[in-house]
Amino acid sequence: MLKPIPIKDDLFYIGVNDRTKHLFENLWPLPKGVSYNSYLLSDGKTALFDTVDICYSDIFFHKLEIALSGRPLDYVIINHMEPDHSGSLGLLRNRYPNVKIVGNKRTADMVQGFYGITDGVMVIDDGDELSLGKHNLVFNLTPMVHWPETMMTYDTIDKIIFSGDAFGTFGTLDGGITDTQLHPERYYDEMIRYYSNVVGKFGSPVQKALEKLSALDIKMICSTHGPVWTIDEQIKKVISIYDKLSRYEGDEGVVIAYGSMYGNTEQMAETVAYELAQQGIKEIILHNVSKRSHSYIIRDIFKYKGLIVGSPTYNNKLFPEVEYLLSKIEGRDMKHRYFGYFGSFTWAGAAVKRLAQFALDTKFEVIGEPVEMRQAMRHDTYDACISLGKAMAERLKQDR
Repeated sequence: MLKPIPIKDDLFYIGVNDRTKHLFENLWPLPKGVSYNSYLLSDGKTALFDTVDICYSDIFFHKLEIALSGRPLDYVIINHMEPDHSGSLGLLRNRYPNVKIVGNKRTADMVQGFYGITDGVMVIDDGDELSLGKHNLVFNLTPMVHWPETMMTYDTIDKIIFSGDAFGTFGTLDGGITDTQLHPERYYDEMIRYYSNVVGKFGSPVQKALEKLSALDIKMICSTHGPVWTIDEQIKKVISIYDKLSRYEGDEGVVIAYGSMYGNTEQMAETVAYELAQQGIKEIILHNVSKRSHSYIIRDIFKYKGLIVGSPTYNNKLFPEVEYLLSKIEGRDMKHRYFGYFGSFTWAGAAVKRLAQFALDTKFEVIGEPVEMRQAMRHDTYDACISLGKAMAERLKQDR
């Protein structure tokens, strides 16, 4: 059986890897799997930081028992109540009936709601402290990053932040646990995809949390997903990623997301992309919404300033996959994007009107003139698509 992995002399990794699940939250693809991270700090008192998905509780408990080495489990600190982390909590209480469950008031409400547990719950507030012996823990409430009960726990001795879902990534830990044992670069895009899809709506709470963390000397980040960050350069990198994404700051580049039933609307997308390249824009990403998971499209929209959406008219509405994508963008309350759009129809046009309404609803800065094509590409449509690409490129270059 698998054993706990020592991170420091008294800190053990007892998380698990999930290479089976296809969709995170039953929404987001997991081609590289995902880890559920849990940690045990063994001091005068023992403290467990979060649990794991109940599907992996047998592996988790085996690791925990070895790490405890016959000692009692004194505390389980719940930084985040989402069931991929708290799922084994009920079983944990059955195995360790004297363990104290530590969390804030909202955590306590959820512990009762999910698992029917009301006794042995230690309710803490922002800034409260808990001594384990040598180690002293300080609790930092970070609501809406990305649930209302989320918090982070700081070890003042070893300068470790147990950050819950913050700074987490999709992707399993394939042998190595810390950033010193693997190539951290391969997790960056998955961190952006994780943030944009799971946390993306909550930019303002993330900024408040980062402001709170800025006062701490952080030597290690122990997230509930992905690698343990220990290298100073990597710690700064992952914090900067969260800072940039939560400010909705994009790089120079354009995402063109389009739907097309028979290829005519796709030709419009290709023409716009061609002109963007002619104008010196090098980061151009075309996404066929019927073929590419929205998870990756949303990630790229968070990465780049420019967004151009194209859709045929379908049942006097937008193409369904385009409409679904737009609802996900609106649900993330995105800001600071330059927006262009185009549409097509055969006998009655509606797509362009609906895209215009989306621009109003999101308050994106509309760039260029929208292009509407009837049936197939002609010279005037081609020229209009060129103009749209040129207008977007010129707007992006103003920010250089």
